[in-house]
Amino acid sequence: MSTEKSMQLATIMTQYESALLEGWLSGLMARLLRRDKSAEAELRQQAARFLPMVVQALEKGNGNIDIEAAAWDEVRHALTEISQARVRQGFSSIETASFIFSLKDPLFQYLRTALADNPMLLIDETAATSSLFDRLGLFTVEVYQKTREQVILRQQQELLELSTPVVQLWEGVLALPLIGTLDSARTQVVMENLLQKIVETSASIAIIDITGVPTVDTLVAQHLLKTIAAARLMGADCIISGIRPQIAQTIVHLGVNLDDVVTKANLADAFLVALKRTGSTISKPKSAD
Repeated sequence: MSTEKSMQLATIMTQYESALLEGWLSGLMARLLRRDKSAEAELRQQAARFLPMVVQALEKGNGNIDIEAAAWDEVRHALTEISQARVRQGFSSIETASFIFSLKDPLFQYLRTALADNPMLLIDETAATSSLFDRLGLFTVEVYQKTREQVILRQQQELLELSTPVVQLWEGVLALPLIGTLDSARTQVVMENLLQKIVETSASIAIIDITGVPTVDTLVAQHLLKTIAAARLMGADCIISGIRPQIAQTIVHLGVNLDDVVTKANLADAFLVALKRTGSTISKPKSAD
């Protein structure tokens, strides 16, 4: 735990609060890439709220600049909210960290003004202040990165779900068109979506269309077989459609056993097989005489 302290910073921030705020905002506005009244108003509100929090933390901690201490809880909470909001608003990590780092220059200016007669104390306070706001700036970047990773992870999950729709083609017949690479994570989503739809519709046939799958290797084939096995456990047989010549050659070359799985070249052929299995037929209307 850090034992560094700043005994003058709280006093100086309180003494020059108004001028410090304006100098800080001037630097922030200069770095603001998206200039609009709402963004500037929000920035001013956050800055005006943040300065007293830092003063209060310094006073509670008797000048302790260890931001992990209990005295800094409110400051960390405020920075967490600001960083998370920046992620949602599309700000970069640099723009987010600038909220803290832009405060250093005006602070140094007022430290020099207030401690001009005590050079040694000025050096100590400048070093402590720089250390404090470096830590706060790094904290904002850390929160920003964690929040960004969570957003990306959630978006990836949503894209996976959107890219694996299960469509009911007919009573008792489902279709699962696959587009893109079929990896382990996506296979799990595919399997869950298919099994859920089988339960909801009491389907007995599921057509897995791989027309949009660019390549089929051993891993992809294994994923398909796992999905087929899971569907069978739920009482539904699977038909694989979209077997192009090059994919057929690859499957044979890999030695993947699809002997007990019905395969068709296209979705239309697979649908006809599914209709026959369910005892359904489609007929063209007779032309009028």
